[in-house]
Amino acid sequence: MSDSSPLPPVRLHPEAELARDALSTPLLARAARLARWAGEDTRVDAGGGLVEELLPAAAAHLGLTGDDAAAHASEAWRIAVDTGLVEIVDEEEGTVAPGADLALLSGSPHDVLGVWLTALETALADASVPDLDDLVDAVSAEDGDGQIDFASLDWDPEAEQEFLDGVLGNLYLLTVSEDGPGDGPVPLPALAASMIVPSDMGEPTNDVLEQVSDAMMRLDDQFRFLEPAGIVEYQPVDEALMADADEEPAAAVDETDVSRYGMVRLTPLGLYGLRSRLLEAGIAAPAVGDLADKGADALLDGTAAFPPSAAQAETEQWLDRREPLAAARELLAAARGSDPGAPLRRLRCQQALSLVGPVAEPALREVLDDPELGGLARVWLVERGFGDVPAPSEDMVFWLTVDTIAAQLAAEGNSEELQGLVEGLAQQHGGFFAAAWKVDHPATADVLEAMGRLHPDKKVAKEARKAAFKARSQQGG
Repeated sequence: MSDSSPLPPVRLHPEAELARDALSTPLLARAARLARWAGEDTRVDAGGGLVEELLPAAAAHLGLTGDDAAAHASEAWRIAVDTGLVEIVDEEEGTVAPGADLALLSGSPHDVLGVWLTALETALADASVPDLDDLVDAVSAEDGDGQIDFASLDWDPEAEQEFLDGVLGNLYLLTVSEDGPGDGPVPLPALAASMIVPSDMGEPTNDVLEQVSDAMMRLDDQFRFLEPAGIVEYQPVDEALMADADEEPAAAVDETDVSRYGMVRLTPLGLYGLRSRLLEAGIAAPAVGDLADKGADALLDGTAAFPPSAAQAETEQWLDRREPLAAARELLAAARGSDPGAPLRRLRCQQALSLVGPVAEPALREVLDDPELGGLARVWLVERGFGDVPAPSEDMVFWLTVDTIAAQLAAEGNSEELQGLVEGLAQQHGGFFAAAWKVDHPATADVLEAMGRLHPDKKVAKEARKAAFKARSQQGG
């Protein structure tokens, strides 16, 4: 994932709701219960883990049963220590006491989420560790130094952590993208393939498919482990898929059911957690609402790269905190400018003003004579049925046309919609290019060059390129 450009904005649930979710996760709930259970007789070993003879009592206190009860109790205790819910008082004696951070779980939602984020880091680190039985077997016995021989495990801790981080980053991107699944689950094969299959590869080779299969099995273990942390909801890989080929399935199965290969979705708490980690890593990961308390200039610039629905949601929150007429005036003032980003700012301004009611009329009438805003003001007033709107001059019409195409180019690139707009303009105005190159707009030459690229008719495209050359010469470029 690139850290050079912002991700699409995420829509986060309120912190109070997320804090309740965090407190109810098995990861944090068990750690908190053990922290409150620990007393004067509680002892830990040299590594801070609960001594073995206390594990059955800890598991019973948590209501855990079965073969893995003691292991789950041990994990919960380690989370309690790592998050500061429990404090080791005397390392030699192995005594403990409630940690200072235990009180944070009764504090503000932000405090609760801070503790959960610390617990999540421990869970993510543990998720990339191989099976403990394999680790024990890999301890070097030859020199008796107790060091783990990572080579014998065919396991690179840093690479494994980077792989899991990459998978979670891709899952985050899929979730926040407008064309992604949103709140829906992502098939595990697609997620594994996003890390293995090169983007320019057509049909994957057998070797690549085998790597994807191996990655799926690793992720199956990791997501099973991470689900109690509350970061994901996970439907595991169907056990029948991992049975020996010569074994008969216990029941008839649907071979086309992709959910049998595992399905994973980020929870609202998971979105919050991953965004926090991205921000900590220095990656721009905006959230809807970030700009609500900022000025109109920050809103228009900040939403420039947002997808349409996210830009509207951000703008609605911004407008909700302001008086409509004053907001309209602030938006119009921020939309002025001749810099490269100005056309897109004016487009976002126009979209924002579409959400403001008729009360904004005075603000639009005030800029009717403004060479940069007069055109969009007339459009706003006419679309809402206001009378006494002066007709625009021909210069204003051409300037607004260039400005609109420049904004669309910045927002969407060479899209089909823009191609349709270009074809329509050339068809409706026979002398468009003869007049357009004279338009006093910083983007005139760039717009005409784009029209030359986009128009399918070679003759019209040539006219556009000639006009672009004239415009650039006029601008001294």
